[in-house]
Amino acid sequence: MSWGGFKKAASRAGTTIMQKTGQVERTIDREFAEEEGRFKTMEKETNNLQKEAKTYLDSMRAMASAQSRIAETISLFYSADRTSDGAMAGHAYKSAVDELDAGVGRELDAPYRATVLEPIGKLNSYYPTINAAIQKREHKMTDYDAARAKVKRLIDKPSDDTTKLPRAQAEHDEAKEVFDILNEQLITELPVLVDLRIPYLDPSFEAMIRCQLRFAEEGYERLSGVQRYFADNIRDDYANGALDTQVEGVLEEMRELSIFGP
Repeated sequence: MSWGGFKKAASRAGTTIMQKTGQVERTIDREFAEEEGRFKTMEKETNNLQKEAKTYLDSMRAMASAQSRIAETISLFYSADRTSDGAMAGHAYKSAVDELDAGVGRELDAPYRATVLEPIGKLNSYYPTINAAIQKREHKMTDYDAARAKVKRLIDKPSDDTTKLPRAQAEHDEAKEVFDILNEQLITELPVLVDLRIPYLDPSFEAMIRCQLRFAEEGYERLSGVQRYFADNIRDDYANGALDTQVEGVLEEMRELSIFGP
């Protein structure tokens, strides 16, 4: 920061302190405050959207990888068995989830990044520039408030130097003009930006649904093929508790083995 910039920043800091203590009146613009609040809400929500959208993709990749590892373990149980219904189901399941794991990159990862994550990320990348404009407006408002306070002091307590008030008034008028231009620009453009979020994000929302649907349909198709290796009554057995009885029976046989001890 240059010496001039440092002096300006110090002057603004002093004005801010005097505003907090009531010595300098602060400009209140409720219209701007309302539009800034809407923008800040949009900024927060779209940043959260980007974070959660990435979390979803990471979760889907993790789920597919976990399925693949589960299938690998199940297939090892049947490494010496290729003909029983259980073995055929286990090997079919491994084949299905391996294809699903590969499909995450083919059907979900790349398209999802291109149509969902990248557009949202590009929108969020504009926020620093907008916040810089808001910060600049804040600085110019502080300069204007300081100039107004200076004119008021000279009117309340006239100086022996008759040139001080005209100079202060000229500084006030210039500061007000600069502030008004920035203020009006933001009041006009911030609501336009906020309203554009819907047509901008709509295509990404639609793409997200399509990516999820396509991946879900492929998962359903792959896993449905595994079902043919199970007896038709499996679902009914689960519903009426018969499967629980079978599991308990096997556990009881395990407990009867001598390796369980006395």
